[in-house]
Amino acid sequence: MFDLRLVAYAPFGGQLGVLPHPLSVETGWPLNDVPSLKLAYTTTAVGAGLLDQPCEIAVQWSTDGYVWTEAPDSRFLRIKRRGDDADPTGLARFELPGFAWMLRKVVLYPGTAPLVDGKRAFLSATAGAILQTFIAEAKGRGAVPGLTWDFTPTTDSAGAAWDKVLTIYYQPGMDALTALLNLAEQGVCDFQVSGRTVQVFNADTVMERDLASGPGPVDLRYGRDIAEAPDDGTLEDVASSVLVVGDNGLVKTFTNPAAVQPWGPWETYVGHGGVSDEGTATILAQSALERAGAERVQRTRGIVLYGARWLPLKDYRPGDRVLAPGDDGALESLRVRQVTLARNSSGVLGGSLVLNDRFLEREIRLARRTAGIVGGSTADGGSGARPAPEAPEPRTPAAPAGLIVNPIAYIDEHGLPQGQVTVTWGAVTSDVGGVALNVGGYELFMRINESGAPWFLVTSTEAGDTTATYSPLVIGTEYAFKVRAVNLGKTGPFSSVAAVTIPDDADAPPVPTAPQLSTRLGVVRVTWNGLGAGAVPMPSDFLHVRVWMQDPLAPGWSEIGILGEAGAILVPNLPYGADRQFRFTARDRSGNESSPSASATIAAVQLVTGDAANESITTGALAANAVTADKLAAGAVEAEHITAGAVVADKLAAVLTLSTRVVAGSASGARVELNSSGLTAFNASGQQTASISASTGAVSIVGQLASGVTGARVVVNPAGAANPEIRFIPGSGTNQSRIYSDGSRFTGEATLVMESGTNQAGTAMCRLIHAAGFWQAAILNPSNGEQRGGVVSVVENQASIGWVHPTQDDQLLVFDPSGTFHRGTWQFTSAESGLIMLEVAITGNGTYHVVNLGYTMLTVPKCVWSAQTTAPGPAPTDLYIHSRTQSTLFFRTGTAPTSTLLIALWAWR
Repeated sequence: MFDLRLVAYAPFGGQLGVLPHPLSVETGWPLNDVPSLKLAYTTTAVGAGLLDQPCEIAVQWSTDGYVWTEAPDSRFLRIKRRGDDADPTGLARFELPGFAWMLRKVVLYPGTAPLVDGKRAFLSATAGAILQTFIAEAKGRGAVPGLTWDFTPTTDSAGAAWDKVLTIYYQPGMDALTALLNLAEQGVCDFQVSGRTVQVFNADTVMERDLASGPGPVDLRYGRDIAEAPDDGTLEDVASSVLVVGDNGLVKTFTNPAAVQPWGPWETYVGHGGVSDEGTATILAQSALERAGAERVQRTRGIVLYGARWLPLKDYRPGDRVLAPGDDGALESLRVRQVTLARNSSGVLGGSLVLNDRFLEREIRLARRTAGIVGGSTADGGSGARPAPEAPEPRTPAAPAGLIVNPIAYIDEHGLPQGQVTVTWGAVTSDVGGVALNVGGYELFMRINESGAPWFLVTSTEAGDTTATYSPLVIGTEYAFKVRAVNLGKTGPFSSVAAVTIPDDADAPPVPTAPQLSTRLGVVRVTWNGLGAGAVPMPSDFLHVRVWMQDPLAPGWSEIGILGEAGAILVPNLPYGADRQFRFTARDRSGNESSPSASATIAAVQLVTGDAANESITTGALAANAVTADKLAAGAVEAEHITAGAVVADKLAAVLTLSTRVVAGSASGARVELNSSGLTAFNASGQQTASISASTGAVSIVGQLASGVTGARVVVNPAGAANPEIRFIPGSGTNQSRIYSDGSRFTGEATLVMESGTNQAGTAMCRLIHAAGFWQAAILNPSNGEQRGGVVSVVENQASIGWVHPTQDDQLLVFDPSGTFHRGTWQFTSAESGLIMLEVAITGNGTYHVVNLGYTMLTVPKCVWSAQTTAPGPAPTDLYIHSRTQSTLFFRTGTAPTSTLLIALWAWR
């Protein structure tokens, strides 16, 4: 018989004894949270003295009363008590948190590295590295001496490599429990405490055992394992429309027509700074709508502990998936979110479970994905760095560290899978020399991860924003990313490069509803209502439902047809009176397939006794329009059944109505398809690439559109491009020019960008930018986008022309309403210089002197000369200078100098 007992231990010490006579016990084991124990004990009972001082209480279970086991998360801390000295019964009550609560007493210290905005940085760190830092540093200070852990910065408690890394900042003073709960809520890890050992695992692995499938599933049934099944439901969060507001003027509205709408449409709002691309907005909106599409139900199941087949802690624990009664009483796969066991004052042991169905679990995953996109991985608040000293010119910021890229797949408005990335990096707080610096922002670059592929500026962020999102990207393609900081126009070195492959959509469609079967005239009709189990609508990337059949006496399912929407197929030629089972599976355009639906069984009935005689049914025996589409099995009329020329105009109605589809190519791969929605084309992966809507006539082409395959050609929206663009390819090779619109350069504006190809050496390219209040033509370094050559820039109140280089002095003429000024250095050593400077020596042997320049001056424009004596003097009272020839100057003084005279000569054009 299943039973519980309480065992007391000294703090971080050995066993003290058993508490045999509690008045009542209630224990809760939630998934990824702190368990709790409520205990009532009288001071007159045996063992009461063990509770007089702080101690640890272990909850143990047994099925025979001899062997007792302490399950994970079953060690509690006696730190809170309540009693009344005037009570003659000596009743005392205790509320004990689980051992994980002790992590509240592990506090993060500032550490030795400089803080970033007052926070401690964890750059490209695993959950193990973060938590070990908290605990190990605390133990080094003498705190929590008996607390242990069995994970490392590289592996989880099961020895598996960590599958996620984070760049995140924590305020000194934060406790380890808060950090651990935050990591679990974001789907980074699961955790439990075994005895006094903290165990942390990759999310949804060790602590999500699937006990609902296989040859011996844990099936909790009414009357045997389940006593009651109350449900609490609410429509408070339901909405059918969501408004998404992001940056750079991004405002989008998304709707879910399938949402519950008893009072008509309800609306909700999602606002996120830093989101300026439609793909990320789509992900956030879809997540919000899916979570708000139906009633939220909490399923609580009262469990039987006496005579039950399956017992908590022994056979299943929090996090496991089991079979249990759902809304309609039918068994379905549900995840155990909490186990509660309680012994009342009569000594009777009972309990309950909190269960999540697949929809609630999907909501949790969607919430985690949203948290990963807009989560707090960036520093904010006041500065914790040293004040940056004033500098006479921009200083070069250091390279960012901790670059991580998180790619996910989403379904766009056309039902096609696309890729999105969320990129995070560590804040830059110093220049390349290590001197404190407040940077002005960051620039994120991207390219296809191929050697020699050009880098593109994806987006720019402001100073405090170290997270950026971007979409759409091509599924299955590798991309590389790097980021740099910018300080007053001065760009720093790039971070290390992070490369990722965009994953394909991995979410299978909902399980279809069970087949609806009927039989007439020897034919079985298999009907699908177009919905998933529980009246869930199919997603936008739904492709078709596969129809399966088997003989229950000779098991073995075989596919007999597909349905692209609600409808039916006819199955002829089945043996009369013999049962056949039917079921469905749903597939999407990425090839994901659902679990099988519930099956249904039927036997075909005879047409007439003994069947009709051979050739007894002829055309003369059929009434007009007697043979219609629903009388013919799918594929029953094939080409060999139709005589050449048999189908002519007078055999066809004036209008042919298409009820299924016509396919040229593979039924689920590369094809052109004519169906009731219009004309569509799909690639080899089953992704829709072009469509003509039958209802609106709208034409949509998804992907690349090219005027040719080789040679000189124009390509619109080329595969892998960072922005929708037009490329001009002059012939063979990869050199090409392009035009695209960039919405990230100026808030709320669409900037037109034109880029040339590179020169033969690959050292230069030209970029022309057209914006509402900005125009620029510049020569760039194609490897990193830096200006390194001639440039012309125009804004509303200023223009400039000149030469710019990242490591050399700029040479610019700047024009504005106040005048013209020059920034740079004048040349002065040649005949074509704008400014000429010479120093000559004349001796005291006369009043006439000739100076040879060493080069030939230009006549137009003519130089204007002036002179000034510099040493040693005395200076002549009068000095005349003029050009004698184009290569010489003539000097005359009123009186001959008495010694050598140095004269500085200046000329300008």
